[in-house]
Amino acid sequence: MIQKKIIRRFRIVGIAEGVSFLILLFIAMPLKYILEIEEAVKIVGWVHGALFISFVYFAFEMMAVFKKNFGWLAKAIVAAVLPFGTFIFDRQLKKEERALM
Repeated sequence: MIQKKIIRRFRIVGIAEGVSFLILLFIAMPLKYILEIEEAVKIVGWVHGALFISFVYFAFEMMAVFKKNFGWLAKAIVAAVLPFGTFIFDRQLKKEERALM
């Protein structure tokens, strides 16, 4: 079932994006500003940026496949820019994934 695969992939990218955001905020940024290790932000920032772009791409894919409205897309993007937001958003996605079974 293609819909289940799409939602599963979106959930995985969302969790990875959320974890990378927390690592950036709570590990890499303190390393940069407290210990002056700028490479931490460069590396983690790049990874987080790639995951964020992937998250937005897959959000558009979800919107198209599941015929979501623009409000849903806005909610997904807001979740991606708030700490812990993707984890909270994942609860809704998990319910939708279970409904497909």
